[in-house]
Amino acid sequence: MTQFLSLLLNGVSLGAIYALIALGFVIIFKASEVVSFTQGSLLLLGAYTMARLSGPIGFLPAVLVGILVTALAAFLIERLVINRLRGAPVISLAIVTIGVDIILLTELIRRIGPDILNVPHPWGGESVRIGGVGISQNRLIAMVVAGLLIVVFFVLFKYSSWGVAMRASAEDGETAALMGIRQGRVSAVAWIVAGALAAVAALFLVGAPTPGVSAAAYTVALRAFPAAILGGLDSTGGALVGGLLIGLAESFAAGYQEHLLFLGRGFGEVVPYVVMIAVLLVRPSGLFGTKELTRV
Repeated sequence: MTQFLSLLLNGVSLGAIYALIALGFVIIFKASEVVSFTQGSLLLLGAYTMARLSGPIGFLPAVLVGILVTALAAFLIERLVINRLRGAPVISLAIVTIGVDIILLTELIRRIGPDILNVPHPWGGESVRIGGVGISQNRLIAMVVAGLLIVVFFVLFKYSSWGVAMRASAEDGETAALMGIRQGRVSAVAWIVAGALAAVAALFLVGAPTPGVSAAAYTVALRAFPAAILGGLDSTGGALVGGLLIGLAESFAAGYQEHLLFLGRGFGEVVPYVVMIAVLLVRPSGLFGTKELTRV
């Protein structure tokens, strides 16, 4: 029971981080109808910036600069690439984001090299115990911060003018444009928010129990993508639920690995995709995704 509760708590904390990244996928899709594959390289950019600047300027300023740099990079991608291709087929836009992701990722991997860069978190790598269950301070703080950010996001998404504009654009872009909503601005803000969320997720993903910043951090965003698809690519609530489900699935698969050897070693690394495929076979639009109706 202690092991189960420990895996449950760690799965929720990991799922909260995945939810932040998945939210980035969802809001970009809702605002600009682009399936963006740049979240992985943006996440790595944020982690790399924080690691390089933590020594010269200190931890907190490095975190703020890392978030700003990542948000700015996302904004530039939207303005210089996506905005110029507005109206292009969805598949073309998705392939373009893959190309941008590969270019940015290649440069970051070249700069990082074989080293593992350290982000000196003030809370270190210590663990805390809640009852009889242990969890790293980094993951516990990540869960709290992610929870607060998700609450703030949903409040702004529901009540702010930007949230209303984005929901209107997602429902009917042409009608929203006729009502005076500037879709280009909505799209730009969505990319900025997605970049900032990726940087915040990066801050905690490179802390304990992870050793630091390496090229492997990129794969975390790839595991968050099934969370967005699982919940429904056009559902912000689905991103939260999908992130938690993927985090729990990965945590339990890794924790009970010895009982799953018949599925092969490293099953925990592919379980997010297994869960995604299993759900999509039943609900192709995701758990909370909108089903498209076609008149014939």
